[in-house]
Amino acid sequence: MLRHALERQGLAVIEARDQSEAVKILQQAQPALVLSDLRLPEGDGFGVLRASKEIDADVPVIVMTAYGSIEDAVTAMKEGALDFLAKPVDPDHLLLLVARALDQRRLVTENLLMKEELAVRRGAPQLVGDDSSLRKVFASLQRAAATDTTVLIEGESGTGKELFARSLHALSPRADAPFVAINCAAIPETLLETELFGHEKGAFTGAVARKPGKFEMAHRGTLFLDEIGDLPLALQAKILRALEERRFERVGGTALVSVDVRLVAATNRGLKAAVAARRFREDLFFRLSVFPITVPPLRERSGDIPLLARYFVDRFCRDLKKRPLMLSPAALETLQTYRWPGNVRELQNCIERAVILSDGDSILPRHLNLSFVDPSPAEETSPWSLVDLTGSLGDVTKRAVMEVERLKVREVLKEAEGNKGRAAELLQISYKSLLSKMKEHAIE
Repeated sequence: MLRHALERQGLAVIEARDQSEAVKILQQAQPALVLSDLRLPEGDGFGVLRASKEIDADVPVIVMTAYGSIEDAVTAMKEGALDFLAKPVDPDHLLLLVARALDQRRLVTENLLMKEELAVRRGAPQLVGDDSSLRKVFASLQRAAATDTTVLIEGESGTGKELFARSLHALSPRADAPFVAINCAAIPETLLETELFGHEKGAFTGAVARKPGKFEMAHRGTLFLDEIGDLPLALQAKILRALEERRFERVGGTALVSVDVRLVAATNRGLKAAVAARRFREDLFFRLSVFPITVPPLRERSGDIPLLARYFVDRFCRDLKKRPLMLSPAALETLQTYRWPGNVRELQNCIERAVILSDGDSILPRHLNLSFVDPSPAEETSPWSLVDLTGSLGDVTKRAVMEVERLKVREVLKEAEGNKGRAAELLQISYKSLLSKMKEHAIE
């Protein structure tokens, strides 16, 4: 009778006859709510309650009890039950409690994301710009948003790739569901799998309860994987499977978890080159790049610099409770001369610093702290002018090759954070050869 009443409301119901069967189901599935009688043929509702809380501390549990056992129901609530129903059960009262419990479950999931969302949204600039290249990106976003296609956003660091991903989500039919972001480069490789896929209780030391991963938290919404080029190869395979099958196993688990997630990925490096170097799976690359979008760097849309600068000045004057400031003509000229290697993020930080330093009505060039303005491309010195061209062709070639080798080995060691085994793999040479090269070029 209870199952039929709940199913008429569009809810999926799994039934268990006793405590042991309930525990097995709890270990295999992830119910949004547990409804249990306190008296069972084998075991009791207290055992079901404790097992539910051990497996998933946040799952709401409603207990049912005969009218004469209200004290037992109160005891169950002290142990973590959300509410109780006195038998015979009133279906309307049941549906009211179930709706409230499901709302609480949803709020728990939303609260897990709240801190991350607030941290990002407080300081997030809007998408500002009139450049034709940016308008093309907006048009591509709108076309992609109407579909459920996987999108790969490419662009240099600081161009605002996450903001474009958030705009894509906001324009999509999934806008009312969660947007979950994770930076693959900011989380240690050993923790990244549990962050993405969650873990079961006891999966490793310190795993005292089941924890949902980002894939589960983004159910029916959008999952944004930033710096996806930094994913380890082993994890790339699991992500590919999750994308294709829309299900996965938590770390330490055997049950399959089904999810409905739209994936948006971003990278500041060429994934094609990583595929060629065997650092990124070709099949995952093709799965991600169904709809690629390239965000132009700020130096290629210099006409947007004054617009962005004035936007940031107004915003930081409000945030810092300072009187409105103007950008002096000389400051604007300085901003447009600079090449902005850090793109919009660097411009934002520069303007924030200038607003803090300004003590008058205008922002001057000295407030920008851009005395190290790069020369224009025409004035830049060719790197070949620094090569020693004395001696024979063989001597010059040898010196040039040695210098390129030295720079390449140093760059890859830095990328691998000093891990020589990883660096040798990236360079596609043996570990012994790497040590020899380091000794040859006096690299510590």
